Amino acid sequence: MASKPKNKMPIEERAKQFMPFAALRGLPDALSAKEKVLVPKVELSPEMEEELDRRMHLLTKGKMTTIIYFQKGEYIKITGLVARIDETSRLLQIVNTKIQFEDILQIEIHDTD
Repeated sequence: MASKPKNKMPIEERAKQFMPFAALRGLPDALSAKEKVLVPKVELSPEMEEELDRRMHLLTKGKMTTIIYFQKGEYIKITGLVARIDETSRLLQIVNTKIQFEDILQIEIHDTD
């Protein structure tokens, strides 16, 4: 006859036993940061500049968009609502991220209809 355990461990506690253990906190992040390959900024052709300018003029505050932009040796893709377009400062803000116009490579405007 098998004996029953007196106090059964909750499922959440049992699951913790099998979670990965990180002996060196932050090491995986540090290693992945070292793996980044820095790239030079792409020089836009006149046609690409014209298309980018056309799309910039279609942007309005509150519109959902995806932007690919250059920052610190890498290209970053961000999707979010346009919070601000400042033509004087040449600055586009997607949610809380501020992007200089000259760093933008690509704009995709999402239809919310």
